[in-house]
Amino acid sequence: MFDLLSPSLFGGRRVLVISAAADLRAAALTALGPFLDASSDDTTIVLAHAGGAKGKAVLDAARRAGAWQISCARLTRAEERLEFIRGEVRRAGGSITPDAAALLLDAVGSDLRELAQAADQLVADSGGRISADTVTAYYRGRAEVSGFAVSDRAVVGDAGGALETLRWALSIGTPPVVVADAMADGVRSVARISAAGRSNPYQLAQRLGMPAWKVKRAQSQARGWTDAGLHDALQVVAELNAEVKGAAVDPEYALERAVLRLAQARGQR
Repeated sequence: MFDLLSPSLFGGRRVLVISAAADLRAAALTALGPFLDASSDDTTIVLAHAGGAKGKAVLDAARRAGAWQISCARLTRAEERLEFIRGEVRRAGGSITPDAAALLLDAVGSDLRELAQAADQLVADSGGRISADTVTAYYRGRAEVSGFAVSDRAVVGDAGGALETLRWALSIGTPPVVVADAMADGVRSVARISAAGRSNPYQLAQRLGMPAWKVKRAQSQARGWTDAGLHDALQVVAELNAEVKGAAVDPEYALERAVLRLAQARGQR
């Protein structure tokens, strides 16, 4: 630590980031204390603390030294992370569609630093308007997004886009069962929302036991579906579940066939 915080003979600024300040040992805190009390213009110390009583001594020492404190509430719900993405995109001077935000969350995960970086990069590279196609173009190689990307396109009748995304997902090793489960979840969500009728998404979320962001997405995807079409779609995903678990000779062909059948089901009037 002394080596990291001691001034350089060649000048220049340096930043020391302690990402788990709560786990600092007493000896390390003793060594760090004088640097906190006598800060240097060319050295910045960043302490990341998860909160709670553990390691509180380092926070007390930093506060006594007049440290600048930034409180970051933990985001536990998907809706909070989606709002974080929208806020980061606005901060960078851009806009993002709801489906693109959900797709980005699926692709990148819940790490807020990665989400902020991804939002900033997408705004810079897209000219400011981020769509689902923009996110897919950048993150189509991420296995985490593949199953739900297929489902999102399939349930709105975009057979061509769903097949393209499906083939990419399979080419990077996404198991057919994972894709089939995502498609079944998408169809079931649309069916539940359609049966519930029009209502405030937050009220529906509470009544159906679904996240509000998922209700909003399913409400937009439910447009264009009829009761007969949803009946057939539920049958399609039920058969697909058996096919990818051994009933079909070729599970990849079964997935492509299911995508086409879902498009036909959605086209029923």
